Amino acid sequence: MTSQYRTAPTNTTGMPKGIPYIVGNEAAERFSFYGMKTILVVFMTQYLMSASGSPNYMTDTQAREWMHLFVASAYFFPVIGAVIADAFLGKYVTILALSVVYVTGHLCLAFIDLPSAALTATLDPKGWMIAGLMLIAIGSGGIKPCVSAHVGDQFGHANKHLISKVFGWFYFAINFGSFFSTLLTPWLLKNYGPGWAFGVPGILMAIATIVFWMGRTRFTHIQPRGMQYFAETFGPSGLISILKLVPLYLFVAMFWCLYDQGGGAWVQQAQQMNLDFMGITWLESQVQAINPLLILIYIPLFAYVIYPVLSKIFKLTPLRKILMGFALTVLSFAIAGHAQGLIDKEVSRFREVLAPMCEAGTLDTAATCVLLRADELNSAAMDLEAASNDQTKILNAISNAGVAVLKDGTTMKAVWPTVGWQLLAYVVITAAEVLVSITCLEFSYTQAPKQMKSLIMSFYLLSVSLGNLFTVAVNHFTMDASGNTTLVGASYYWFFTNLMVWTTGLFVLVVIFYKPRAYLQDDPTPLGEAVE
Repeated sequence: MTSQYRTAPTNTTGMPKGIPYIVGNEAAERFSFYGMKTILVVFMTQYLMSASGSPNYMTDTQAREWMHLFVASAYFFPVIGAVIADAFLGKYVTILALSVVYVTGHLCLAFIDLPSAALTATLDPKGWMIAGLMLIAIGSGGIKPCVSAHVGDQFGHANKHLISKVFGWFYFAINFGSFFSTLLTPWLLKNYGPGWAFGVPGILMAIATIVFWMGRTRFTHIQPRGMQYFAETFGPSGLISILKLVPLYLFVAMFWCLYDQGGGAWVQQAQQMNLDFMGITWLESQVQAINPLLILIYIPLFAYVIYPVLSKIFKLTPLRKILMGFALTVLSFAIAGHAQGLIDKEVSRFREVLAPMCEAGTLDTAATCVLLRADELNSAAMDLEAASNDQTKILNAISNAGVAVLKDGTTMKAVWPTVGWQLLAYVVITAAEVLVSITCLEFSYTQAPKQMKSLIMSFYLLSVSLGNLFTVAVNHFTMDASGNTTLVGASYYWFFTNLMVWTTGLFVLVVIFYKPRAYLQDDPTPLGEAVE
């Protein structure tokens, strides 16, 4: 299907002509993915309705579990997409076909907000959400290893010195799209509802598909290898390459376990923080926007300043970069844990203030519920309504929400710590992301034999899935009968911080013993033999 196109990298020292189309496609595709992901937890806890129009909100713990399960699914399907691309269809056709599935998933999410009897008769809003998330997981996951491997396929030995720079700009495009979507989609959700908030990312995914199609004549199209692929991949040299990388990816999985909590636990933490910062009142799901913004700053800063300086002090290998990233991840979660400790102290103080009022019957729970819903704290309002006349549950719900209305009309609010603490944690973990994620993208491509580039990329992406599945397991097995985790407050953050400390310490062994070897598409050596 792709034989009409160039099937090997051109012998040029410059930048391949197809790169702008791949980078442009990636910017639009990541806008769509991160835009949808940014609002997912808030949607599930504050906007999800039943078919009858009544609230069907999830608890915070349930929403975290669903969000991480979705991310885990999205990063599991790369394995299937990689096999389809390398063995049967080729990367280009696989990307194009699965992009259509991806767009369809966004369309399903946009249906959530349509008041159509025909639609709700087919699926209720939660059903449309599940269908949309599944299709997006298949589409985004399936194309993910193919796109990053397709970038590397454009290069040969003559211009291999540009691979590191291109993967940096590839990651720049990811975060360029992510930055704008992280700011825009929470605003769309708040002002125009779920239909538009999920629909606009779908439009961007459609644009991404068109941009990629436009570059078809500029690309190098590496041909699928058919059934021969399986003999080569799972032969001795292929299995050795896989087994060498598996320990690395297991360690990287723990990084993603912590990193992806920015879309779940950190969003919920921001709900209990003072969101007025630098003259702006942020939405809790908008705080994540600092991550892609910092990436746009960090990529040239690391490439042209930090890496050259560090290279003068010691040899800066990919594995040493990853180790430094792990250490920074520990620091970032320690900052988040400290911030949560401040929140916990304020919850306790506010509870002590409210306790005598609750006992005296001067709290107006009905008016408090109205205020909570006006502030779109629907999950907290639901907890308060479920508390009925149980004073302990009432105090817990109100103190965690940080707002109470008395029967004389007085409104009391908690004094939350500044969101600046979370922003500082983002400053640190974003630096860790540059060190770990960009490095792993490039390292995975160069360490993969020619016939299994997409598959090795998919194994790297599978580490994201494993990390999120671990978070799902922690949330699920610590969940009580009411759907809330028993690993509460700062203890939740310190649990993951300690896990990352152990991960960092053990990863030192990988740095010492792993011996890297590089493979490129135009290697003259036999299949499976490495070029040093």
